[in-house]
Formats: sequence, C-alpha cells, structure tokens
Amino acid sequence: MCQSRSAGRRDDTTGCPPSPPKLSSCAALVFSAGGAPPALAAKTATSTIPVVFSAVSDPVDVGLVTSLNRPGGNVTGMGVFNAALGPKRMELLKELIPSASVLAYLLNPSHPSQQNETNGAMTVARALGIELHIFRANSEREIEGAYAEISKLRPAALVVATDPFFDSQRDRLVALSARHAIAAAYGWREYVLAGGLISYGTDLPDAYRQGGVYAGRILKGEKPADLPVAQPTKFDLAINLITAKALGLEVPPPLLARADEVIE
Repeated sequence: MCQSRSAGRRDDTTGCPPSPPKLSSCAALVFSAGGAPPALAAKTATSTIPVVFSAVSDPVDVGLVTSLNRPGGNVTGMGVFNAALGPKRMELLKELIPSASVLAYLLNPSHPSQQNETNGAMTVARALGIELHIFRANSEREIEGAYAEISKLRPAALVVATDPFFDSQRDRLVALSARHAIAAAYGWREYVLAGGLISYGTDLPDAYRQGGVYAGRILKGEKPADLPVAQPTKFDLAINLITAKALGLEVPPPLLARADEVIE
C-alpha cells in the first residue's frame, strides 16, 4: 500500500522548515521523499526504514548522505544538482541578452545549498563581467518585497533559484516576473509552461522515476547503503517565445536551435 504524508506546512511568516513527521510509528517498508526538506525529515525520523529521495539538489551538501558513491546508512535516491546549474542559467541569460551588465538572483535563505549557490553565481558573474545582486525570500510576503526591490534595480534579467518553496509559488513567481517585465530564468520546464521565459535543468519526472526504480530494488532486497546516489543524464532547455515577445526580446537562433522545448 502507498500512503502519502506531509512533512508539515512551512510557516510563511518565518520561513521555518516543517517539523519532522511521526514516521517511525509507520509500518512502512520504504519511505519515498521528494525534495530535501521531506527527505531530511524522514532521515531524522528513522535510521532503520529505507528512505529513497528524489529531486534533491545536492544530497551530500544538505546532509542526506556522506558520499554519492557509497551513501551508507538507510538513505539513497536521485540527486538533481539543480543548484549547481544556476551559473549555467546566468550564461544562458547573457546569451539571450548580450548587452546584460546587471543581473539579479533570487534565493531562499532557508535552503541548505543557498550559500554554495551564491558562491557559484558570484564566480560566474565575475567571469562574465556582470554585476550580480542577490535577493532572498522565504515567504510569500518576502517574495513580493523582493520583486519590488528587483524592479527598482532594473536588472537585465533575473535567475530564480530552484527550491521546493519557490516551486510551490511557481504561478506567483511567473506572474510577478510578467507584472514587473523581468526576463527570468528558472530551473524547471514547468515554469516555462506556466508562462516563464526560459528554464534549464534536469528532467524532473525522470528524477521521480529513478526514485521509484530504487524503491523497487530495495523492496526486492537490495540495501540503500549499497545503491549509489543516481545522477542526472538529461538536461532540458525550454524557451517561451510568447513571453520573449511580450518582453521585447528576440531569441538568438543558435540558442533557439538548442532548445528541447519551445512554446510558441
């Protein structure tokens, strides 16, 4: 039997992560967790029941496993390493808008990988000769405030970090980008389908499929400690030409030719 349990509701006034669920009382054979917060909650709740995570940006960095090749313990799964792709999104925005000299970057300060992502973004900004401004938000109110400040800055474009809370606010983020006429890059194609300009990241459905494969192997007798953390092999570039037109942008043909999905 499959049963879904929430890791709790984030406090939108403080941005605090949810408390661990009472999983240790469940008669489960395997726990499946999507994203870092639920996976960390499951790991905290049990050291004996196998935990299989999906769509975790950096499993070592957030403390889920000690090694990708030999995770040890009762936790393994599929890493997507999407935070590490933030600099790539900056490069794509620079290719899309060659004149760009100022970029904004929106992060969730509560995300375990946010400092590493910040450092990576700063490094690429220096290499590209771009002035980078970091904005942080971990509540609905702070997202609205961040966009107000970004709009005042008038950057050439914005990178929105991949984050479970941001994903829950996808429509809000896309709508705010449109309202303030901000060219924004995201981590998942679902943002582009919702009206976002451009996305580059791992294939999210594939990450969950891989998590399901690992859960099946564990149910057949394999141990989580012996299953290396799976790494993505497919990366998707999606572009929304309708949004580009609304922003007055012309997508360079070489960039358009590399897109895996184009919304027209």
